[in-house]
Amino acid sequence: MRNLPFDKPGRFYRGNLHAHSTRSDGLLAPEEVVAAYRERGYDFVAVTDHFMERFRFPVTDTRPMRTDGFTTLLGAELHGQGLRNGGLWHIVAVGLPVDFGPQTRDENGPEMAARAHAIGAFVSIAHPARNGVTMHDVNTIADFDAIEVHNEGHTNDSDRGNGWMLADALATSGKRFSTIAADDAHFKDRPDRFGGWVQVRSETLEPAALLDALKQGWFYASTGPEIDDVAFVGEEIVVSCASAVAIMLGGRGSICRFARGDGLTRAAFPLAGAFCRVTVIDERGKKAWTNPLWLDELTIG
Repeated sequence: MRNLPFDKPGRFYRGNLHAHSTRSDGLLAPEEVVAAYRERGYDFVAVTDHFMERFRFPVTDTRPMRTDGFTTLLGAELHGQGLRNGGLWHIVAVGLPVDFGPQTRDENGPEMAARAHAIGAFVSIAHPARNGVTMHDVNTIADFDAIEVHNEGHTNDSDRGNGWMLADALATSGKRFSTIAADDAHFKDRPDRFGGWVQVRSETLEPAALLDALKQGWFYASTGPEIDDVAFVGEEIVVSCASAVAIMLGGRGSICRFARGDGLTRAAFPLAGAFCRVTVIDERGKKAWTNPLWLDELTIG
């Protein structure tokens, strides 16, 4: 089943897919960004500098910064015209080559996404609430893998870091995609680091294996909690997690189920609707989310 990592071989690796360095508008050099995440206990990071002419269209090469037990993915934040409100698209592409070609004068946001997607990059629509991305906009972009549903930086500078309103509407419309949490770290004055990440299920920490797992949707997003397992058993979805105060199931339209209590580690909910997603909340109010899961793809346990 796409988007369901828990039954896949390997283990979970923690990583941030959205960060900036001095190659664009970040405060720290690429080496310092990588070191910060390594020292914080992450397994990988993608430095995704703004792919713009004024920064000389960088795909920041962090390969020399890889070490035993820590790796990097190459990527960039792509931009282009095309939003209905007149703003620029912000599109994070991870898995780019260092020689990814500069943007042409007439290349818009969806076209940039298509070019990155065509060469195998994992393409995400970044901070849609902050940019005012609407359903009209997202229906103009065919080639993307994920929506950024938590952006730590814009949670703390504008209260527009949550992308679930768009993601739920898009899933309800039938589009299939995954969902990520990320920092958008610049290491300047706003709190924008170590607050949102993905837990990627992979047999190895090799960049190619991580990228393949991302493309398959074999990960979940978190700002704190750990999800141990999500399984379909009979006519129920069964969730196991680290200690939580709430476990929730959302789906099409107003479908919702929840369990609350101190020290929750398990909940089971009846299946309903075309798709569902799980949210886990811990005692600090931090959240973890599964990707949207489409019930016509499941294998009943």
